[in-house]
Amino acid sequence: ILSPRARLPCAHSLPGMAPFNSAYLASLGIPFAGPPTALHLPEETLVLEQKAAPKATPKATPKATPKASAAPAGGTDKQKGPPGGDQVAKAPAGEKKTFGFLQEVVDADLAAGGRCASRKGLKGDVIRTRFPPEPNGYLHIGHAKSITVNFTLAQMYGGRCHLRFDDTNPAAEETEYVESIQEDVKWLGFDWGKHLYFASDYFDQLYEWAEHLIKNGKAYVDSQTPEEMKKNRGSVTVPGTDSKFRSRSADENLKLFREMRDGKYKEGEHVLRMKGDMKSPNMNMRDMPIYRILHKSHHRTGDKWCIYPLYDFAHGQEDSIEGITHSICTLEFEAHRELYEWFTSNLPIETPPKQFEMARLNVTTFLTSKRKLLKLVKAKVVDGWDDPRMSTLSGMRRRGVTPEALKNFILRLGVTKQIAVTDVAVLEDCIREDLDPKVHRRMVVLNPLKVVIEDYPDGKEEEVEALNHPSNPDMGSRKLKFSREVFIEQEDFREDAPDSFFRLKPDGEVKLRYGYVIKVKQVVKDKAGKVVELKCTHDPATRDVMPTDRKVKGVIHWVSAKHCCSHKVRLYDPLLKGEVEAPAEEVEADPDAEEADAGDDFLKQVNPQSLVELKDAKFEQSMSAVKPFDRFQFERNGFFVVDKYSPATGPVIFNRIIGLKESGLKKDENVAAASRSRKEEQAKQAAEKEARRKLDPKQMFRSQTDLYSKFDDDGVPTHNAEGEPLPKSRVKKLKQEWEKQKKIFES
Repeated sequence: ILSPRARLPCAHSLPGMAPFNSAYLASLGIPFAGPPTALHLPEETLVLEQKAAPKATPKATPKATPKASAAPAGGTDKQKGPPGGDQVAKAPAGEKKTFGFLQEVVDADLAAGGRCASRKGLKGDVIRTRFPPEPNGYLHIGHAKSITVNFTLAQMYGGRCHLRFDDTNPAAEETEYVESIQEDVKWLGFDWGKHLYFASDYFDQLYEWAEHLIKNGKAYVDSQTPEEMKKNRGSVTVPGTDSKFRSRSADENLKLFREMRDGKYKEGEHVLRMKGDMKSPNMNMRDMPIYRILHKSHHRTGDKWCIYPLYDFAHGQEDSIEGITHSICTLEFEAHRELYEWFTSNLPIETPPKQFEMARLNVTTFLTSKRKLLKLVKAKVVDGWDDPRMSTLSGMRRRGVTPEALKNFILRLGVTKQIAVTDVAVLEDCIREDLDPKVHRRMVVLNPLKVVIEDYPDGKEEEVEALNHPSNPDMGSRKLKFSREVFIEQEDFREDAPDSFFRLKPDGEVKLRYGYVIKVKQVVKDKAGKVVELKCTHDPATRDVMPTDRKVKGVIHWVSAKHCCSHKVRLYDPLLKGEVEAPAEEVEADPDAEEADAGDDFLKQVNPQSLVELKDAKFEQSMSAVKPFDRFQFERNGFFVVDKYSPATGPVIFNRIIGLKESGLKKDENVAAASRSRKEEQAKQAAEKEARRKLDPKQMFRSQTDLYSKFDDDGVPTHNAEGEPLPKSRVKKLKQEWEKQKKIFES
């Protein structure tokens, strides 16, 4: 996910980006101090000192029957730890608003005469937000923004944030996902206290409200086929057409709906729809489905239900039941707000919640489509949801990224309504800034080259003192052994080196860190011409203090061949080659629309060099006594972490978290290489563009016989290579590509 080197200047030097420190984050309510959450994770961080909150059961305030059922008092027996969601913290006065327009909204709502003015005296409950994930996959970096914004905003204003699972689709949900999501939220340092809820807790109430809409002529059972529903829904430019079943009486609709509940019909045979306006310019208002038939067992309710509410219906009503004051979504839900408010205004809810939208978090090289992430797991491209190359929070955690770095990154970007893609280099800077002052340094040779110091006495050993952190003596020091044979990095020697190369070269000198100046006298090669050994001499007067008459520019790291140990090192680069497309929000859609197809095309972008394993890296002897999630800076190489699955016996596995900032010759060489790469890429793109101008759209897919076997008259694929019909969503996407090519061809 993360590139090994930075491509931008330090983030805090960018215009408008001020650095954040722990004290400032704590003043905002970010949990950076206090007792830890008892998850028994090695990388757990300190959280705010938390106060017990009064027990409260969220519920809707009904105008009339049916009454809203009380929200479950869940959490105390399922969730241990202090109720962090009930912390009270004051919003900072006179400072730039960290969450921009969202703070302006809350300030206005709490002001005299505002929507929430009467709540100002409710200790720990001034406002209520929620983080409402669907338990159909592991959380990714985009969710980290939502978690941080919702929990922190509530803390800043002395409110609380609920963790609610929108478990309305049993076909895709698993208990594994529920558990992983809770672990991720706690890893970030947030705690929902006793406010852990599930949409399934409200299924009885949601069903009653569905009947309420039917009785009041606001919903009907539609018996059209999925194809008819899709056709009659129209498009952005074509108004929809009323279903022939729209005029059914309330009694008939109620009878059919209850029969749906009782399991008398097959999946897809009927669907309950709200009665909106089929000619509305907002597609979400064209009789959006409310309930669909699903004969699937639910991870919490078992086989009690065979009909389940759709997300758009359940979402706002869950907010109402829990008394959420500020329902914060991403911009993809902006067009859904009208439907959200339609439901709350047509149901017996006295104080409806309000929805607000912010831009989602998009980061270059990060894949944030749940369906594509699932495909990577199922195709075994990665070794699971927590593969360090994945953009999941569990993957980033295993990679060694700290929650402090991630939250600092989110706060640095702030909250806006502007769609943007952030360069991963900004995140990389945040990771380095967090790790640099607190991790110990160690000398590790990743690609060893043997050096024999011929004039150093055979059998002699010396002990040298090495600082654990060069800028912080308080972090102590360690003893290292020095002997006649050492290992250095292969890249620290060049036979044909430019004048700007200050490491080892024939007859060249270099200083070994904490050791002597050595000089190359002989280069030993194998039969293939590869350098396998250097024979050197040393200057005994240069170990602790450099003589004034000696000027040696290069300093390199090393390990004693006699006293080192070998372990595995995994170097990670972005999982996908090229730019990663920012996905549209994956919102649960109406049942007549087929589930969006992630497709397999993106798998062709998988970077074969995204994982390189070095099996014979040479370490200081002390590095055998480490445990999972211990972090270090390997001097001149980068930041590394002990893998969570590293075996208790045998070679330890270290994952590269992030590389160091490049400088000197290497930086110049990489800049030059990048420049050449850009020019080559530009030339390649120009050639591809010219080739596309000549490509007849009717022929563009026909050569892909490894993917498709049948095509329509325009050449758009209709069947896969095995002869099976492609999903309609896939055909639609291919048709869009065809139309784009047609324009290029005709131009």
